[in-house]
Amino acid sequence: MTPIAIGRMLYGGSRFSRKLINTSRALTSGLWHTMINSVMLQTQAGIKCTEKGVYMPPCNIYSNYLEPPHLVYLIHRRYSTCEKTSTQILSKLFPQTSMELDDEASRDRRKREEEEELREMERAWKRMKIGFGVFGVGGVIFSFWAIYFFGKPSLDEQGNEVTDEFSSLPLVKQYMARTFKSLNHFQRFIQEPSSQKLLPDPLQAPYVQPPYTLVLEVKDLLIHPDWTYQTGWRFKKRPGVDVFLRECSKYFEIVVYTAEQGMTVFPLLDALDPSGYIMYRLVRDSTHFVGGHHVKNLDNLNRDLKRVVVVDWDKNSTKMHPGNTFSIPRWSGNDDDTTLFDLISFLSVLGSSEVDDVREVLQYYNQFEEPIAKFRENQRKLCEQMQADEFEKLSKPKPMVKNWSRGFMKP
Repeated sequence: MTPIAIGRMLYGGSRFSRKLINTSRALTSGLWHTMINSVMLQTQAGIKCTEKGVYMPPCNIYSNYLEPPHLVYLIHRRYSTCEKTSTQILSKLFPQTSMELDDEASRDRRKREEEEELREMERAWKRMKIGFGVFGVGGVIFSFWAIYFFGKPSLDEQGNEVTDEFSSLPLVKQYMARTFKSLNHFQRFIQEPSSQKLLPDPLQAPYVQPPYTLVLEVKDLLIHPDWTYQTGWRFKKRPGVDVFLRECSKYFEIVVYTAEQGMTVFPLLDALDPSGYIMYRLVRDSTHFVGGHHVKNLDNLNRDLKRVVVVDWDKNSTKMHPGNTFSIPRWSGNDDDTTLFDLISFLSVLGSSEVDDVREVLQYYNQFEEPIAKFRENQRKLCEQMQADEFEKLSKPKPMVKNWSRGFMKP
């Protein structure tokens, strides 16, 4: 889009608003036109009745103050003015329906309007050029300052320049190369985690290292944020959080891994977990920024991925390792939620079964729309099978010789 087209568009907005106002006035005049016609019909009816010898006053509020001849003259003058005004407005909005005569005065008036529009477009174009000029000059000045600030060589404690890989290049190339290096470093700082080793090495004897690692999201999984005008921000605990952390700590090394800021998460976790079941806390600076999402990269956890379970509701945050993810519904703050109690049963069975690779189990349950419901169904079937086996074992008849020998040997 050219600058002239932009100027016409900006100026056309004001013209359109003026035409809209004139149209509303024309519609109002139309209402006056309807009312006046009705009054004139009533007045004419009154005059005809007077000619016949019986005068019937018109049914109008003005009939108490004006005689019919004066009323007719006033209405005719008002109707003529409204008709002329509405015709002019419609002629401006729709030039093809104009009923004005092509006389000298009309041509002069149209010429003056066109000249005024051209002058307004020129003024808008001048203002636009001034704005572009100021913006361009500011951008050039800022670019030179950024190249000088980020491209200058580093200094040591004595104030001497430190020799780097760009010191042998010409001066301009030195500054440009250092600037691009700083920009790339800043980009990596945003997109990549602050460290390639987010957790320390596993504990060695005599300390006890849990056999599995449980990675949890905090927002809408353990707590739910709520904001109102009266109370501001409040955070609600999910039903069963305390029991969930206590039971899972028996089999898992619990790690909170979230994309929230640390200054928000750390005080909440201090209040949520006073017993210290959560061993490590990872926040936004430990995530990868990929495709507009903060993604949790489990490769940086410094743990064997065969023994890492991630519980989360957002699949975008765990898309790098979907095989290690166990998805549950997002909690919206309702008090009748029982998801964590069901999750305790699943994780307890997983931890006590000594599974070598948890990804096989998680992959099986992730193929269902509701993994926890499928786990409950499997547990019910297993319990029924065990009860049936036990009943069959008890109902099986024992050999008579064995029963007799056992009774004979008793004292």
